[in-house]
Amino acid sequence: MSRKFVKKSIRELPFSGIREFFDLATNLQGVISLGVGEPDFITPWHIREAGIYSLEKGYTNYTSNCGLEELRWGISKYLSQKFQLKYDCSREIIVTIGGSEAIDVALRCVLEPGDEVIIPEPCFVSYKPCTLMAGGVPKTVATRESDNFKLKPEDLEKAITPNSKVLLISYPNNPTGAIMTAEELREIARIVQKYDLLVITDEIYCELTYNGKHVSFASLPGMKERTILINGFSKSFAMTGWRIGYAAAPEEIAEAMLKIHQYTIMCAPITGQVAAIEALKNGEEEIKRMIGHYDRRRSLIVNGLNQIGLSCFVPKGAFYAFPSISVTGMSSQEFCTKLLKEEKVAVVPGNAFGQCGEGYIRCSYAASIEQITEALARMERFMGKYSKKQKTAYASR
Repeated sequence: MSRKFVKKSIRELPFSGIREFFDLATNLQGVISLGVGEPDFITPWHIREAGIYSLEKGYTNYTSNCGLEELRWGISKYLSQKFQLKYDCSREIIVTIGGSEAIDVALRCVLEPGDEVIIPEPCFVSYKPCTLMAGGVPKTVATRESDNFKLKPEDLEKAITPNSKVLLISYPNNPTGAIMTAEELREIARIVQKYDLLVITDEIYCELTYNGKHVSFASLPGMKERTILINGFSKSFAMTGWRIGYAAAPEEIAEAMLKIHQYTIMCAPITGQVAAIEALKNGEEEIKRMIGHYDRRRSLIVNGLNQIGLSCFVPKGAFYAFPSISVTGMSSQEFCTKLLKEEKVAVVPGNAFGQCGEGYIRCSYAASIEQITEALARMERFMGKYSKKQKTAYASR
């Protein structure tokens, strides 16, 4: 074929580093995957039952483009009760195909060609590609383990140029598990106000905060009118496959986002929306139960990684550990490839989340205690071969 039909910007986009290792792992027998960030819990029965019952009643039609009114009302109530945020459910909330669609639509809605999006790294793998596909220019800001992977105000301010338009943040963070306090976020808000930036805040892990309460960026003084809040049901309610997310934004922005959503998606699936209504009504106890399990797994994996010689920052949210592998002298890619082939443990190279993630790996602890324990034992054998320092035996304890 002499003519190239795929446009250059898409040809040059790399595939997700997460999916690369997930696909490799699926082709090997006996692999323990600490790779994909998906709860190992099944969606609670009463939520599944609501979806099943909706099908039995014949609810198989389109909904309003912006989602079922009852669901939007439930989301508005949830944001009000949890974060003291007041959103008009008929004008400022859109139900989307997961949080990922909301991020994509938000960027396409606000970016003109050449507009810069400031993205703290390490970060979720979709942020830079979505920015590029929307015609924007991703401008990354490295965060450091020495700062607990938090965005520092001085680093943000240095990154701002006359072309800067959007700050895209996500706390609790994927892949590091970092959070930011209200006081720290207020410093970021001050800079946002000073340079007249729009903020897109991805708070999909907001319920998975282990110490204290999550602070929504939009709840800070003066920030609601310049913030697009992204959230969803995948992580908190173990509803990844249902693909229900949402965006809450000022009316003018929400209206513009709805145009893109209605022409490209039409609406989120009605079955998932009905299930999400039930999750909001009666899912609080399941959230608390799952958080308790994640917290125990967090202690297990962080302590285990440190004991086998992989220095690990203690995550404060989400369900990921992000240990340093510098003691091995390997690159992130080399470490993960060897670990998968030799010990059949799948983790994700840190540089999949940005270049400043080089020298780290992401380990999801959304896996059972038994799987995490066995994975740590296998990783200890691996470290016995490749670590530059002698380690104590994890497997024997």
